[in-house]
This record gives sequence, C-alpha cells and structure tokens, in this order.
Amino acid sequence: MSEREISEHYVEGCAQILAEVSATGRRLTREELTSRRELGEQAADAGHGLRALVSAHLSAARAAWPTAPGTADSALAALHQVIDAFSEGYERAQRQAVRQEEAARREFIDDLLYGRADLGRLAERAERFGLRLSRAHAVAVAQGPTAYDEGDKVPQQVERALISRFGDRSVLLTTKDGRILCIAPGHQDDVLAYFAKQAHAATEGGRVAIGRAQPGPGGVVHSYEEALNALELAERLELEDPVLRAADLLVYPVLTRDRQAMADLVVSTLGPLTTARGGAEPLLGTLVAYFDSGCVAAEAARRLSLSVRAFTYRLERIHKLTGADPADPAHRYMLQTAVIGARLLDWPAKRL
Repeated sequence: MSEREISEHYVEGCAQILAEVSATGRRLTREELTSRRELGEQAADAGHGLRALVSAHLSAARAAWPTAPGTADSALAALHQVIDAFSEGYERAQRQAVRQEEAARREFIDDLLYGRADLGRLAERAERFGLRLSRAHAVAVAQGPTAYDEGDKVPQQVERALISRFGDRSVLLTTKDGRILCIAPGHQDDVLAYFAKQAHAATEGGRVAIGRAQPGPGGVVHSYEEALNALELAERLELEDPVLRAADLLVYPVLTRDRQAMADLVVSTLGPLTTARGGAEPLLGTLVAYFDSGCVAAEAARRLSLSVRAFTYRLERIHKLTGADPADPAHRYMLQTAVIGARLLDWPAKRL
C-alpha cells in the first residue's frame, strides 16, 4: 500500500461528512465521531505519524471544498470535529501503547532482578530493552532520602545525564523498591561510575553501591544482590563513603558467613564491656572511632569531641575490662574483628 493509499484510508468518508454537515449545518453524529476515533487508533497502532495524517485531512478537506455547498463556517466546524476526534483516538492508542510498554518493562525488570523466569526466554526479552544477557553485566543501586519511581524528577534527571554523556550504550536505568538502578555491560565501568556521581548529586547526598560484573543471564541478579548487600553493610557499619563497590567489601560477608562463630567472638571479646558504667555502647563507639581513624588516638578523640586524655582513659578502661589492649598489634586484629562483628550483628542492641 502506497503512502497516498495509506492517507486515503484514514481520511475515508471525511469529504462526505464535510459535504453533509456544511449543507445542513448539523454537528457530527456519535457514530461519525466514533468512526473517526477508531481510524485514529488504527493509525497510531500502525505507526503512522499524526502530523502527516492531519495534513492528509486538510488536503482532503481542501479538495472537497469547492464542491461542498453551504457555509464555510459549518465546514470548518465539521473539519475541526473530525480532526479532534481522529486525534483523540490516535492519542488514546498511544497512551495505551505506552502503558503496555511500561507494564512489559516492569514485568521484565521484576523477572530479571528476582531471577524467577526462564533464562532463555529472559535473554530474548532483554534484547528488546537493549541488554544482551549472554555477556557480563554489573548493577549500580542508588538510595536517597526518599523513595523514587521511574516517572519522578530525580531518576529522569539521572537518565538524561547518562544519555547526554554516553548516548545509547546498552544501558538500562530503572527503579526498584524506591531505589534507582543502572544496569550496564560489565566492561563499561565508566558508565556506572558516572551514574554513581550523577545519582549522588541528584539525590542530594544519597549513597550508591556498585556490584561486581557477573556473566550470563543470572549475572544481573547476582550483581544487584551484591549492591543491595553493600548498601546494607554501609548502613550497619556507618560507612561514610558516598560510593561503595561490592568488590571492596568482600571481607565482611566472609566474616559473617559463620554467624555463630562471629557471635561467639563478639560476646567473648566485647561482652565484658557491658559491665561498664553506661553499658557497652560508649566503649564500643570508642573502639570504632579508634580503628576508623587508623589507630591514631588524637584523631579518634577529635571525632568523639573528647580530649586525648579522656580518650586514652577509655582505651585503658577497655584494656582492663577485656584483657585486650587496642594499642597492642597482637590484640588489635582480634578486637577490630570483634568490633566489625558487633556492628554487623547489631550488638549490643540485639542479644546474641
């Protein structure tokens, strides 16, 4: 079917309607308006542009104008109704297509991140969204002070920045559980780093975690879970870094793989701190500040707004209660591991 035949199909009956309406002065009937809307929907579903179709209606009206009896006002009013109804149907079909696309995209994202679909079928669907799951992918997750949906300003701002910088490079940006996600090929670390920078700024200081690149259709799930775990670790350990990489935090899952062994270490090493006046929290915070400052007492005291003398007294108190000296390298590793375990297991808030 030629372009002219396509145009004629969607303006079919337009000249007859104009002739009748201009002759009688009546408005379009409900059936006539419905037929125009249906033609608009068909045109949208077929992928034709609205601008060209409106132009075709105007051309048809102009061709019929010299032979149409009646007043020009009636003809113009009828033409307005025809184009308005046609455009309404066209836009309605487009909105429906967008809703269907969004639903398909959301279903794909859920299946991809939960790993609950057939991997072969999932890989086929992924190509529609620009992903080739036979290759390695990495996932970055941004978490801000509030929850985000895809239509919100912040995710759209980040997406525009990525497209402006990199164009379409097989990158998928979406939201999940209120967080912003960026899925990119594993070798495009520059994309994920730029996403982290933009997301941190757009969320006004939010935190971003980047999972390791993982191969195959299930790689996205693994990388996504690593990024989520990194965010959870950062919250528990009160890490200050705005951008975290799962590869840099691998030691923590290792430490907690045997939860009972870690709990035993925490209780046996730090348990005596609970007998101190004020409980274990102040002295545990002292150890956290000490290790986070590289075991420099002056810096740790500054972080806690204490004098060096007061801070040193706390270290001595810890030594007396636990029998382990934080300043002694022979004791330091055990104490620091126990402190990390306490933060991971939320001790002493939770009983072990």
